[in-house]
Amino acid sequence: MLSTLHLKIAYIILFSVHKHRILVTGANGQLGMELRDLALSHPEYSFSFLSREELAIENAEEVKRYFSTHSPTAIINCAAYTAVDKAETEKEQAFRINSEAVGILAAASREIGARFIHVSTDYVYDGNASIPYTESSITSPVNAYGDSKLSGELEALEKNHSSVIVRTSWVYSSYGKNFVKTMLRLMKDKTEISVVNDQLGSPTYAADLASALLAIAVSEDFVPGIFHYSNDGAISWFDFASEIALQSGSSCKVKPIPTSDFPTPAKRPQYSVLDKSLIVKTYDLELKPWKTSLSDCIRRIGE
Repeated sequence: MLSTLHLKIAYIILFSVHKHRILVTGANGQLGMELRDLALSHPEYSFSFLSREELAIENAEEVKRYFSTHSPTAIINCAAYTAVDKAETEKEQAFRINSEAVGILAAASREIGARFIHVSTDYVYDGNASIPYTESSITSPVNAYGDSKLSGELEALEKNHSSVIVRTSWVYSSYGKNFVKTMLRLMKDKTEISVVNDQLGSPTYAADLASALLAIAVSEDFVPGIFHYSNDGAISWFDFASEIALQSGSSCKVKPIPTSDFPTPAKRPQYSVLDKSLIVKTYDLELKPWKTSLSDCIRRIGE
């Protein structure tokens, strides 16, 4: 096991002598796909993209063997079990991917002196706050998915003290299944839809998050710890849907309803706005307004 001093020396050697070699797990998800696109404009870095079929991240020996053979300098873990409602009845599978596998990746990263960057969620909070959550706010998940993601954070921090954990919220993209694409589809087929108006949070365009994760992965001043990231602004799902309709030119009417009118197997936090000031200050990032990023995404979907 490497000491803290040895880790610092390893980082200096790796990041001053060698080209950045960045491994992205969960490469076929919406965030992984955005990182694939981003990689095209960064030929100065070497990227490897692996799906769970290509690397069984829950298999410690397989992960250790891959890491020792390919020696990535940074790992961005985008792999996750994200079926929030199904997690209520598939807890074992959710914890296997969102917790156990995270610990395996973090430990393997530490062994080779690589940076480990893990994506977490606003669902680690209970939603009872009235002001944005900071990284030091008390965590208390209200569903199994949130439990599994919080457990993954603890695994990462325990197995690799130099981990960076990025909590994010309401992620969407031109890739995969997400709220924006679902709304666009429904608005084409229906004249009226109902969307909850009493859950508040901040949307995150996966392309913006991908840029932030890459900036952290290659930063000359790598600072481990927990950080929050989303686009700028705090809205309800109803506000989000209304803006999607406006920007897409849809005539579909969006009707606000309370959460009680739309029951789901998993409870959602009613308030999960994140305070992003720490990541902005630490990594010199700029947060885009959520409406601007939504426009970027809708334009890409329409191309």
